[in-house]
Amino acid sequence: MGATWFITGTDTGVGKTLLTGLLARRLRATGGRFRAVKPFCSGGREDAETLFAAQGGRVPMDEINPWHFRAPLAPLVAARRQGVRVTLEEAVAFLRRSARGRDQLLVEGAGGLLSPLGEGFSARELIRATRARVLVVCPDRLGAINQSLLVFTALPKMVAARAKLVLSATAEPDGSCRTNRTVLAELLGADRVHVLPRSGPEELAAIEEDRMSARLKRNLDALLA
Repeated sequence: MGATWFITGTDTGVGKTLLTGLLARRLRATGGRFRAVKPFCSGGREDAETLFAAQGGRVPMDEINPWHFRAPLAPLVAARRQGVRVTLEEAVAFLRRSARGRDQLLVEGAGGLLSPLGEGFSARELIRATRARVLVVCPDRLGAINQSLLVFTALPKMVAARAKLVLSATAEPDGSCRTNRTVLAELLGADRVHVLPRSGPEELAAIEEDRMSARLKRNLDALLA
């Protein structure tokens, strides 16, 4: 099995799907053997559908997103409402199957790092069990420094030591955007802090490899280096 990358975030709606979709499109364009999955969806499968499109519609939806629930709640709570029980062992087995025979596996989490996904586990336990490398997505706004460092502190120590941070641009930048990256680079290392341009679902759907800027391509390649 190749490298497993777990894309988590400081919260829900911070840009995890955008980043995972861009990485998938980049790997697809460069001919990499990869798979992009979102094991858990609650309240709809739009995020999984984005990954389906990013992989050229060639991967069945249930192989991208095996657990999906109607209620827009944490997956553990939404699953219980439907009488479903998902164990850590089941989730790990799915990820190992998805990684088999591939150079890269992209795993998009649900909610933030510690959001409960199933019975007794969150993304942190999945990361530890699969020995995944981590990309942490945080909105580039006031509070980003504290929120990012809290997630890095919550990660297993060895994982946190090589995890990377992606600051996602917001619709209304504030004054902190001029200093967030600089301060976080001082604390985490310049090569571990990256910036993702803002893009909504409609723009993501329109992003194709030949429309990516050279700078964006370099940033995506650096994330998976």
